[in-house]
Amino acid sequence: MKLTVDRLRITLDRTPILNDASLQARKGDIVGLVGPNGSGKSTLLRAVYRSLRPSDGVVSVGGDDVWALSARAAARRTAAVLQDDGGNTSGLTVTEIVALGRAPHHGLLGRDGAEDHRAVADAVDRCGVRPFADRDYASLSGGERQRVLLARALAQDPQLLVLDELTNHLDIRARFELLDLIRATGVTTLAVLHELDLAARLCDHLVVLHEGAVVAAGPVLEVLTPRILGEVFGVRASTERHADGVIRITYAAQPLANGEAAVSGEVAVEREAAARREATADGTRPAETADR
Repeated sequence: MKLTVDRLRITLDRTPILNDASLQARKGDIVGLVGPNGSGKSTLLRAVYRSLRPSDGVVSVGGDDVWALSARAAARRTAAVLQDDGGNTSGLTVTEIVALGRAPHHGLLGRDGAEDHRAVADAVDRCGVRPFADRDYASLSGGERQRVLLARALAQDPQLLVLDELTNHLDIRARFELLDLIRATGVTTLAVLHELDLAARLCDHLVVLHEGAVVAAGPVLEVLTPRILGEVFGVRASTERHADGVIRITYAAQPLANGEAAVSGEVAVEREAAARREATADGTRPAETADR
């Protein structure tokens, strides 16, 4: 299902947080929101999953304004997974946590039916949490908890997944496994990711937020340019797809100096690449490269 955010404006305590932010995610797309801390990423997500009403603008899922829908109707379309957002999990098993995802589909009596049981069982299996389905959620590792929260979201049978820093505090293998799970869902996804390397690995498109405004949007290689990386993130870096199909971001040894022009950042990347080649030829260690 298609997501459209059109000219979103959000002001908190008279301070503008988002200004005319717009983006789109087509059915089945994974769109990443990236940007420095404080750029408005999580605030935009909150407007999408109806946690924070915008001052102006429209968020639509499947052509309907989410703020014109009832909370229950909106929850049937959109599932949000936040950072270790287990809520009050005291004494609840993994299966019971996943079953909470069925709440928007319940009537007044709130009883689980056959369809609910099938949805929960399917989500448990898809996310690989069957081996500890009867364990207390609080006893799980960070990576296991994030899998359970994703299973809870999938049990909700959403048409849009909204993910906020889901890979935080996970080791690299757990991160990759979680990203692979997200891609395998086939559900339209809007995800805030702190690490650009993971965003490049997971996402079909990226949206860059800076000081509350969208400054770039499109395919990974068209967005993570030396200019954007310099102007927005303050680093010298370049991005390219290698012969194995992997997108890699190569960072220079030093960040940009304050006030340094973005164009000089591009020149610096070229100089850094030349220095790496020379260092490699001399047998010294080249600059670090991050894999997609």
